[in-house]
Amino acid sequence: MMPENKKPAVSAAETSLRVSQLTKTFHLHTQGGTVLPVLSGLDLDLYPGECVALFGPSGAGKSSLMRTIYGNYKASSGSISIRHDGRLVDIANAEPRVVMDVRRRTLGYVSQFLRVIPRVSTLDIVMEPLLVNGVDFEEAADRAKTMLTRLRIPERLWSIAPATFSGGEQQRVNLAHGFISDYPIMMLDEPTASLDAENRDTVIQLICEARDRGAALLGIFHDEAVRDRVADRVFVMPLLEAAA
Repeated sequence: MMPENKKPAVSAAETSLRVSQLTKTFHLHTQGGTVLPVLSGLDLDLYPGECVALFGPSGAGKSSLMRTIYGNYKASSGSISIRHDGRLVDIANAEPRVVMDVRRRTLGYVSQFLRVIPRVSTLDIVMEPLLVNGVDFEEAADRAKTMLTRLRIPERLWSIAPATFSGGEQQRVNLAHGFISDYPIMMLDEPTASLDAENRDTVIQLICEARDRGAALLGIFHDEAVRDRVADRVFVMPLLEAAA
């Protein structure tokens, strides 16, 4: 039995992420102007030091919600307030430069797939989030090597661009890139997909470590065993029907 959508007993001032009355509708102009409502009036609070799992069948809008929070999709209405530099920033209505700054320093996102960059080495890809935030090159390299080792990416692959890697190897590079920085808020879209049991356990450890240092995490975990190990609570996505 899945838990109900309950908020923890903490004050609103401690909220890391507050989604209020969020609506997202897609207009399919190539399909006769079909209107596809995905999110409608959705409210969700996320707090420091917790991991919330989004729950619902395929098509319930879980990935769309996370992409809207990250700013890849523009909200149709509502607000997405993220605590950034001690204040709440509404991503749904913020200027692009503000959204980019929030992504750089506050909001991490581990998607299901690595966006392979031609001719850029695995080590450089993993180091990049640290370097853009001013971390010294040698320190960034050391931390990247430690993360790659922990995720079992062989050293012989560190200098190679990951375009030819297996799906599981690319996913681990993606995870290394996502977890290398101590983001206050992290979103995880099926982080253990394509992984064997040993690497899955490592990712679970990384999630728990991030939560224990006070990060707020929002994730999609289709693997029930993983969800049970990392999630403090479950947010059940409301189902919508498409409009003609």
